Amino acid sequence: MNILITGASAGFGEALSKLLVAKGHRVIGCARRLDKLNILAESLGELFLPVAMDVSNIASLPQIIADLPDDFKQIDVLVNNAGLALGTEPAQNANLDDWIQMVDTNIKGLMGLTHAVLPAMVARDSGYIINVGSIAGSWPYYGGNVYGATKAFVKQFSLNLRADLVGTQVRVTNLEPGNVAGTEFSNVRYHGDDDKAAKVYDGFKNMTGDDVGDILLWLIESPAHINVNRLEVMPVAQTYNGLTIAKQDS
Repeated sequence: MNILITGASAGFGEALSKLLVAKGHRVIGCARRLDKLNILAESLGELFLPVAMDVSNIASLPQIIADLPDDFKQIDVLVNNAGLALGTEPAQNANLDDWIQMVDTNIKGLMGLTHAVLPAMVARDSGYIINVGSIAGSWPYYGGNVYGATKAFVKQFSLNLRADLVGTQVRVTNLEPGNVAGTEFSNVRYHGDDDKAAKVYDGFKNMTGDDVGDILLWLIESPAHINVNRLEVMPVAQTYNGLTIAKQDS
């Protein structure tokens, strides 16, 4: 199979790329940082094709897909993994540019690449789109504001794709991870403050990027007649909080 993965230069995307190449699949690894992709390509060999891609530049995406080499041109699986969270401030203190960047990447980029790839899957009556969402798309938390809203979009878009694709053999899954350590997620969220990022993962056993890579591989290799609509996963240490009440002093 040919699998296109966005955000392949680190975290889930890097872990999944390694697993897939080890299984003999061709991987189109896409990210903004071509230098990191090239380093990965050196270790993975000819089955890994590094492609510079900024998913927020929607206008560029159809041409990037059209220019893929013949051996990689048919995309059997699209893993929309690229995404980011920026900031943890309450909405009234948030940076509007951060909000816009999250929308451009998490929503518009995912839509744009799906739109570029999906028609060929439908024409072949075969394919799989895996969107990497988040538990933040279902469970609000302090400071999650626009990040959570973008992942709620990803969840509903995935479900609506399933509705549109009735009668075809094209599958769609929304994978919704909770807390995952060992990726760049919190470093990006805290604008490079490594100390703040590290504290997010203190004191409990986290999931890792490799764990999520294993889950993605399981989805990709699941029987073609089965569709996992949504898959929410958390470390055992993480669960749902109670509803918050701001009590007034009596």
